[in-house]
Amino acid sequence: MSQQNKFLEAFETVTKSEQSHNLIVWNDDVNTFDWVIDSLIEICDHSPEQAEQCALLIHYKGKCGVKKGSFDKLRPKAEALIERGIQATVDY
Repeated sequence: MSQQNKFLEAFETVTKSEQSHNLIVWNDDVNTFDWVIDSLIEICDHSPEQAEQCALLIHYKGKCGVKKGSFDKLRPKAEALIERGIQATVDY
């Protein structure tokens, strides 16, 4: 295996592991659409349209993967959502 192929293989492995987690927001009967939308905009850097679409998916499907990334980047976002009373987990 050439040096370049080894580098590309290592790069792909690192890239996959960095993007292999999902921030999941779960439906509940407490939070309003506006609260969830505002939280996704502020915490996850969503556009208003993206946040609204996620809120609808959360409501009708029970959950939605709102962000992909490394665990280290998603964990603080999950904690910030939880502090606002929104159920969130990081899955892989």
